[in-house]
Amino acid sequence: MARQLQFTRTERRTRVMGVTVNEYEFTLRFDVSRVRLDPVHHVEELASNGCDDATIGTGILGRVALLFFREAVSAEDAVMSALHDVIRALPNAKLIEAVPDLVGITEIAETVGKTRQNIRKLLVSCGADAPLPVHEGSSSIWHLAHVLTWLRDAKQYQIDDELVDLANTNMQLNSACARISVAPRIERGVEELQVEA
Repeated sequence: MARQLQFTRTERRTRVMGVTVNEYEFTLRFDVSRVRLDPVHHVEELASNGCDDATIGTGILGRVALLFFREAVSAEDAVMSALHDVIRALPNAKLIEAVPDLVGITEIAETVGKTRQNIRKLLVSCGADAPLPVHEGSSSIWHLAHVLTWLRDAKQYQIDDELVDLANTNMQLNSACARISVAPRIERGVEELQVEA
């Protein structure tokens, strides 16, 4: 599957038994190298286990990417139900990344409908008030949730709340997956430093 980032929640909303249901668009990428199933059967298993609302990409050996269009009451419900469906279909699959989350200036600009130069200038000119990047360098990256929240709250950009919810859910999910590999003593040390600050 070619790398294609989608950061929109479709505008389709329906009411089911008096509750508003939104359709969320997101991608989940998995390492399936430890799945005890012939890769030829991955797509079939995913489709029969609730992932029939996803476009499934299997272009890289040992990897599966699913672009979901899932209806749910919240982004968390959409993403977590999709994650459960994939794990049920492909036991031992390991989540690599939930998208949208980590983004560069180009992706931020595309998401909010501004130019790359406009977003770069905004992030640089606001200095300490702007969200801190996760990685700083020639290609800096940010958590999309932090940038969208800042643009909405501090800069009065019109940002869809459901998109912020989706970006925040994916950030939390990715952080939880990364946290699994952190040594407990390092985690405690960082927590102690945060309390002191």
